[in-house]
This record gives sequence, structure tokens and C-alpha cells, in this order.
Amino acid sequence: MIGAIAGDIIGSVYEAMPIKSKDFPFFQKASVFTDDTVLTVAVASAILKKCEYASSLKLFGRKYPNAGYGGAFFRWLFSPNSEPYNSWGNGSAMRVSPVGFAFDTVEEVLAEAQKSAEVTHNHPEGIKGAQATALAILLARMGASKAEIKQEISRYFSYDLTRDLDAIRPQYSFDISCQGSVPASIIAFLSSTDYEDAIRNAISLGGDSDTMACIAGGIAQAYYKKIPEEIVHQVRQRLPQSFWEIISEFNRKFGLQ
Repeated sequence: MIGAIAGDIIGSVYEAMPIKSKDFPFFQKASVFTDDTVLTVAVASAILKKCEYASSLKLFGRKYPNAGYGGAFFRWLFSPNSEPYNSWGNGSAMRVSPVGFAFDTVEEVLAEAQKSAEVTHNHPEGIKGAQATALAILLARMGASKAEIKQEISRYFSYDLTRDLDAIRPQYSFDISCQGSVPASIIAFLSSTDYEDAIRNAISLGGDSDTMACIAGGIAQAYYKKIPEEIVHQVRQRLPQSFWEIISEFNRKFGLQ
């Protein structure tokens, strides 16, 4: 899941200042982790501890209340109850990467992705976005080709993944919906040549940069297997030690970088 977290940190600078170019510095002084990272670590912790996703999301989210959550999620986070609010936003997809790395069958991944999503994002599109992202990660780490990943995600979710990245980029704008951002993020991965290129592709669309790079980065890690050490080093410098401990435990348990 470090690939997703790196994407979040790298994309954090460009969310408020969208760009339409792949030529940009990866890390700047302002590059920070956002809600994408906090909630990804929360999902990983829930898997490790075998606890409820909702309780883990609330535990971590309340520790980092200024990470940039959407308004509806923020209200849910500090609400005394944990009823979902029918969101179709991409928050379900941004946090789901640990599911794709931790479970080994299509059935398990789809079921767990739904569980992780529906505690807040119980709208069909919110669930679908999480499932598509997690399934792409599973297929990638199991050795599927990009053509196979494209075919299976299209078959399961009816996403149009035939579009060319250069054709999407000029008209694309900020979009927090799963249906508007998850397919484009997957295309950013499918069009990439390596992990770094996947991140550049996602950010260059000029949309919800941190979340799209988070989604593409998780899939890219699963597919390319290796993230450059300098990127991992830069990420570690920007994370709380407690996050790094969870990431390290998760990596050891599931055999990741």
C-alpha cells in the first residue's frame, strides 16, 4: 500500500493547483500526507487487527482531524453513530488498497472492498469504485497483464477503459465521484511504463490529484512490484512513526516491499 500512500503525498501539492503536464517535481516542501493516507492506514490496521472498518476509520480519523476530509465524512467521523451516508465519492477507492494486497481471491477482495466502502459509501457507485480499485490490485499482483486487467475491470464494472489518456486530459476537470475519477485513474495506470510514470499520468489529468495518484499508485505497486527507494525514503520522512509501523507490519504479513 506504500504505492498508494506515495501517490497521495506526491499529488497533495497539485490538488489545489491542477496541472496538465507530466513534467513536475515529485516532492516539495509542501508535499504532505492527506486523508487518503490516514484512511488507507486505518483500513490496513483493521485488516491486521481483524476489527470493524468503521471503528478503525473513526479511530485514525479523529487522531488526524485536519487531514482534509470531505464535509460528509467529517460529520460522520465525529458523529456518535456510524450510519453510512450513501456517498458515491472516491473516498471509498482511495483507502481500499490494503484489501487488494491482503486477500487472495476475487470473491474475497470484492466482499472486503464492499465492507470497507459501505460503512460510509453505501451508494452503488461508491462500492463499485472501491471494488474496481481493489480488484485491479489483486489482478496486478497475481501477474495479470494490463490487457487482462483492463478486460476484467471493464467486464465486472462496465467502466470505459478504452479512452486514451491524451484524449482525456484536455477536458478533464476536478471530479470527486467514483464514476468520474476511478476509471481515469485506472487508465493512468494502464497507460504507464513504470511506477513513477503511473503517478505522473494520474496527476497530469488535472483532477483530484492526490486521490487519483493514490488509486493509480496502489495498482502500479502491485503490477510493477518495486517502488524506487528514493520515493519510499521521501514518503517515510513525511509519515508519523505510528503509520510506518503499521505499514511495516502489513508489508511483513503480506510479503510486500
